Amino acid sequence: MLNSTLQLKIKQRLNKLDSQDYENLECWQIIEAFNKAQIEWVRRQIMGRNMSQEGAEQTVRKVDDLQNLLTPVLFTSINAGAYYETEPLPSNYLEFHKIDIEATKDNCCTEPKKMIVYLVEEANSSILQRDELRQPNFEWGETFCTIVNNRIRVYTNSDFTVSSITLLYYRKPINIQIIGCGDPYTGLVAATDISCEFRDDITEILIDSAASIMAGDIESFSQQSRTSQSSETNT
Repeated sequence: MLNSTLQLKIKQRLNKLDSQDYENLECWQIIEAFNKAQIEWVRRQIMGRNMSQEGAEQTVRKVDDLQNLLTPVLFTSINAGAYYETEPLPSNYLEFHKIDIEATKDNCCTEPKKMIVYLVEEANSSILQRDELRQPNFEWGETFCTIVNNRIRVYTNSDFTVSSITLLYYRKPINIQIIGCGDPYTGLVAATDISCEFRDDITEILIDSAASIMAGDIESFSQQSRTSQSSETNT
């Protein structure tokens, strides 16, 4: 969807297409509200209704809607004894999806072995390292990882050597940008247009969410109620 269309639709939702009063909308306000709406929408899709509140792939619709945000990255890492620690997570990191590692062990295999890796709480790492059924084990092809200080730790208990670590994560949506629009936070003027990366049907939902945010900002509560309800119903 073109940014010009996006702006018109948001103004239409707020009944500001022909308004000349003090509530006229600046382009940067539309950008800020829409980019905020993108983050909020993605976080709602990732949250599930099961016990662990995880649902990024709970339905075919969610798989389809979020697949373009899945991003792989191959990490370098250092051996810290009981675990391997990666470099910092990418700046556009939003949420963990899964991690794949390849490992080797002396006098065992000629080719690296793919391991199953579970994400666990760092608070439980010491307990799991001593648990005979859940501790890192090269023969079983299983281990666990934690996230600490914006880095991933893959535990080995010094039982094997990690040769590669690949993270698959959900990245933040690309922020839209309107050419010629100044950013009051940075003072910079956009030199190019960046459109919403989602399909038009999702963009329509995001427009309602952005309009709801802006309606709350300008205390237009009737528009806020309608657009918020429309956005949540179609999530």
